[in-house]
Amino acid sequence: MNSYPMTTDGAKKLRDELEQLKSVERPRIIASIAEAREHGDLKENAEYHAAREQQSFCEGRIQDIEGKLSNAQIIDVTKLSNNGKVVFGATVTIMNTETDEEITYRIVGDDEANIKNKLISVNSPIARGLIGKEIDDIAAIQTPAGVVEFEIIEVEYI
Repeated sequence: MNSYPMTTDGAKKLRDELEQLKSVERPRIIASIAEAREHGDLKENAEYHAAREQQSFCEGRIQDIEGKLSNAQIIDVTKLSNNGKVVFGATVTIMNTETDEEITYRIVGDDEANIKNKLISVNSPIARGLIGKEIDDIAAIQTPAGVVEFEIIEVEYI
């Protein structure tokens, strides 16, 4: 089994979702199935079939989350001493060397990635190009528009 790197925030979100699914969604779906059963003939009972489908999805998601959490390697970057090196969980400010445009990303696990929130997957081309580099280093990153050079301005372990 592979271990999946995950930030403490990412692990907390998954645990919260798991708790919601087990304590709220699962009982609600079971009640819906029981109620739909009382309506009689199950072959043509759309409510029953919809509830069974929800149950299947819910149970699948519970298994998925439990699997991810059991294989998670939770990394709390705030516990590491910041030596200016880009590591998993770090928040990195980079500058495009051609346009002087600055952008800040946090490097997170695959499930946590959300480009709108500036959270990039550790497996993304940008993150792979930044990991291991240090402040003032130049990272050449392959983008759809070609290779772009970024200077690392700041590395935070927050």
